[in-house]
Amino acid sequence: MARDGYNVAVLAHRILLAVGLVAVAVAGAAVALGGAAALGVLGEQTTIQQVAPLPGGGVGSVSLGNQAGRLSVEEIYRRSAPGVVQITATSGSNEQVDPFDIFPTPTQVEPGQALGSGFVIDKEGHVITNYHVVQGADRVQVSFSDNDELDATLIGKDPSTDIAVLKVDAHSRSLTALPLGDSDRVTVGDPVVAIGNPFGLARTATAGIVSAVQRTIEAPNTVAIQHAIQTDAAINHGNSGGPLIDARAQVIGVNAQISTGGTGEQGNVGIGFAIPVNTVKAVAAQIIRNGKAEHAELGIDAKAITPELLKLFNLPVDHGLLVHDVRTGTGAAKAGLQAGTSAVIVEGESYQLGGDIIVSADGQRIASLEKLRDVIARKKPGDKLSLQIYRDGKKKAVAVTLGRQSSPGG
Repeated sequence: MARDGYNVAVLAHRILLAVGLVAVAVAGAAVALGGAAALGVLGEQTTIQQVAPLPGGGVGSVSLGNQAGRLSVEEIYRRSAPGVVQITATSGSNEQVDPFDIFPTPTQVEPGQALGSGFVIDKEGHVITNYHVVQGADRVQVSFSDNDELDATLIGKDPSTDIAVLKVDAHSRSLTALPLGDSDRVTVGDPVVAIGNPFGLARTATAGIVSAVQRTIEAPNTVAIQHAIQTDAAINHGNSGGPLIDARAQVIGVNAQISTGGTGEQGNVGIGFAIPVNTVKAVAAQIIRNGKAEHAELGIDAKAITPELLKLFNLPVDHGLLVHDVRTGTGAAKAGLQAGTSAVIVEGESYQLGGDIIVSADGQRIASLEKLRDVIARKKPGDKLSLQIYRDGKKKAVAVTLGRQSSPGG
């Protein structure tokens, strides 16, 4: 596990700008995160009431305005910070991979200390964090704002969405559950606040905006996480698992990764990513109910038809997915889906022609891989998926029984 270093004076200055009079406590010297998709793993990849501006016109260059229904950063912090926890994960390992390395190598550290963030979601003591924060941990402890530190039980984890659910034994009156919002309603420019424990600085708030939506990031087991939220609110090591909160004090995402844009820097450069809360809600519900989350899988690799392909080749349709590969033993293979056999290269991209072209799934038009993934994400293993395909120029209906997504590294 890698040890993080940082200019505390600069970070404290940012915190004071974002929170005003909040005192900053340094919670431990060794701060590290584990897991292949730990905070910062992206590297080169791109893959709820009234806001009154703080003295001086807001936080940094962010003006939250004074629009009806929005809260100030101070009020968001006052409401939310008691529900944000610091997570210390301990394991017997004395190695950690640097989460900023795209091809990481183990680094010797003090045995087993990993620090992250999380937040309470109900009065029963369930806490959300990132899977990569607790990955491989033998013991997990949760620290609250009153400095109470409790041992936590790992209820379940899901490497495919980088989500884990913990539970602490605490009286309901002592727990502040954060309300969960609707990430489908998030738009570019929305003001947001991130609260977490960067570099061990307990319950730090930073503010910014939603910089982009519908990003795709990579989970620890290399599965794509759809609909990620990009933000310029400062996120650093130790923020992993903490909430991204909107101006109504509702959680819209779980802070998970940053990109350094290939600069080699190990701190925030204004590009952070949060797992959308609608994904978190669905996964957490499964974990709390069953101890694990399961994801349906079709079992193909495919690429979308592009305008360039349409210009060069006589395809039977103007949209759809070209099936490139059908994995053995999957629902797609059992249903007889056929992969292309003729490889072509168009503008540097390789395509497989001559196979099936998927044009709809469960009656919904399919023009992108992301759309097909969204349809499948609403299914469970064993559910049926109705596909409309073109094969040899003729339209054909195919019913597929979806399999269970494999979980390498999980």
